[in-house]
Amino acid sequence: MLNRASGTHVSVEWLMAGLGRRSFGLTLLVMAALGLVPGASTFIGLLVAWPAIQMALGHDRTVLPRFVARRRISVDRLERVVRVVAPRLAWLERAIRPRWPLPFQAARRLTAILVLLLGLTMAAPLPFTHVLPALAIMLLAAAYLEEDGVALLVAWTVALASLAITAAAIWGTVETIDWLDPVTAG
Repeated sequence: MLNRASGTHVSVEWLMAGLGRRSFGLTLLVMAALGLVPGASTFIGLLVAWPAIQMALGHDRTVLPRFVARRRISVDRLERVVRVVAPRLAWLERAIRPRWPLPFQAARRLTAILVLLLGLTMAAPLPFTHVLPALAIMLLAAAYLEEDGVALLVAWTVALASLAITAAAIWGTVETIDWLDPVTAG
């Protein structure tokens, strides 16, 4: 794709257009990886809503905000990143590959809802609560990138487990508050 670049710089919008429907998977994969960074997860968790809502609405590709889409990236820098990332993606593609094709158009909305909920749980400002949702988003993104139905089912299971853990933690917190201060309970 970079060999089609005209000039020394390309815009983020040009990259997204070149990726087409795979732009959702790549956008979510990058966001989830950044969400693993301590301190960034609250912001990234909220930012994940942008592509998730677009997926749920049935958009063909990720459309980023104008101030992001217009940013220009050096083709040389992008080529260096591709050289570093390509071997890791090749390893991922050996494990996740197109198989058991689900109707990805129909699965898109469920995946989008799960990503949105996971992003909200990543936004919780509690230590280490961002790790499992970020990993689940990474799995969903990888399965979506490769259109792997088996990987998507595994990712849905991990996502639902992550959401169940979050729900149990919230329930436990509410019950503990009620136990500590019975006057405010019910």
